[in-house]
Amino acid sequence: MPHFVYQITKYDPADRDEHGHYIGVEEPTSDHGAVESAYLQSVAAFAAATGIDHLTIREPQIAGVAHFGLEPAIEGHGLGGLFPPDLSGFHDGAEISLSVGLELVRAMLRDNGAWCRLEVEDEFAVHVGWDQYVYVSSDKPCESAHERTRALGLFPERLQASPYEAELDEPGVQRPADEHFWSRLRWSIAMRQAAILEEGYVDNASRWHRLTENTVDAVRAKLTPRSKLTVWPDLSTDVDAVLAALPDEGPVEVVWEDGNGAITSTIADETEYQALAAQVVGSRSAAALPLDVDSRHPLFTAVMPDSDGVLRARWRTEQTPSDRNWAFLKTLRRGQIVTGTVTEIAGFGVTFVDIGGFTAMINIPELSWRRINHPSDVVAVGQKISAVVLDVDMVRERVPLSLKALQADPMPQFMQQVGQVVTGVVTKLVPFGAFVRIEDREDGLEGLVHNTELSAEPVADPQDVIRVGEPLVVKILAVDPTRRRIALSHLQALAHEGP
Repeated sequence: MPHFVYQITKYDPADRDEHGHYIGVEEPTSDHGAVESAYLQSVAAFAAATGIDHLTIREPQIAGVAHFGLEPAIEGHGLGGLFPPDLSGFHDGAEISLSVGLELVRAMLRDNGAWCRLEVEDEFAVHVGWDQYVYVSSDKPCESAHERTRALGLFPERLQASPYEAELDEPGVQRPADEHFWSRLRWSIAMRQAAILEEGYVDNASRWHRLTENTVDAVRAKLTPRSKLTVWPDLSTDVDAVLAALPDEGPVEVVWEDGNGAITSTIADETEYQALAAQVVGSRSAAALPLDVDSRHPLFTAVMPDSDGVLRARWRTEQTPSDRNWAFLKTLRRGQIVTGTVTEIAGFGVTFVDIGGFTAMINIPELSWRRINHPSDVVAVGQKISAVVLDVDMVRERVPLSLKALQADPMPQFMQQVGQVVTGVVTKLVPFGAFVRIEDREDGLEGLVHNTELSAEPVADPQDVIRVGEPLVVKILAVDPTRRRIALSHLQALAHEGP
């Protein structure tokens, strides 16, 4: 932020008690006249001294259900004549002329219902605070504007910083509505998880959109720049049950879809339920969302980046478990070695591993190069392991791991033994031949002796000539490390050894 910061007020600093509280006669509301005009002229003077003729809207807000201003909020939030009724153009990052910016300052001084920061990055900022306090920041000292402000009857005071500066040091990383987000959204719709998109077009107001596989692109195209996006599961079609389950006291947000497909939300408490029921009657579906952040359960969230893909919005959404997964997955890459703890061995054979708050998985073929009967032959619940990341699936939020990627593949050594004769143990008989373990260990590699290689005589059933557990002399005919196959011959081994 610019380092020359001034607090501009109509309150004489001399009219304060020992605690710094104002005890003068000035009212904390706008006079809609000379004093208000003085504020606007002062801001214009600082803008001129800085050399700027435009401003950027940051973090815009409009009046919600609760309004604490000393003057009543007016229809249109004081933006009538400045922006269309749908408030297009009043969004984070929107560039406006200085004259429009001054009118926004006027609306904020009057507390008409709209508020925003007005800034030029690293050069200039205007923040309108409580009780007619205005904070102007510049990258220049602006002595002439300082003098002009005093001449207008206002009191400028140098500060270290504006109390309304944006907080930029929040923990966590904001998920952008990038291509990964939209792919995740489409997948969630296809899986019947996601159905509603909430568009926070200003800081404290939303528009709602129904999502289908065919409407995602159309919804995306009309979203407000830098808006906050929240993805929700579908509303309940049992509207009566939703209304009957409203809390006995305290406010709640009710969302409903009318017969025409328009989705609306409002905040109501027990004193307004009867009027709310009249509004909702005949609706297709509805839901009641608690106002407490920890009790609301959206699927995932994001903020719209600018057209160049850069996320410049400073506000953040409340992170969901999916958002935290996304942030973690962004730190992973294929081939990376991770450590974790085995948390579960599923009945269908998949091993689940906690790799820092995220559950990754190892399929049976990735546990060992050797044949195993069950994952418990290799790992145990609670065991700490290291594994290689095979893939990072941002859409399905899956990370497959490989334990065997950190182990030496025993197959290549047998490629050098092609043509050699060894003695193995028959481990299994199948209609077309016999499997023989050719390594002297319980999990040793096995090869196949086809029926045609068992005997010079035709073999209809391997058990006619050999039994499981018996030793068998075989010749290594071929090793295919890609298909994990070793071809053996008992018949050629006998011929190799001679009569």
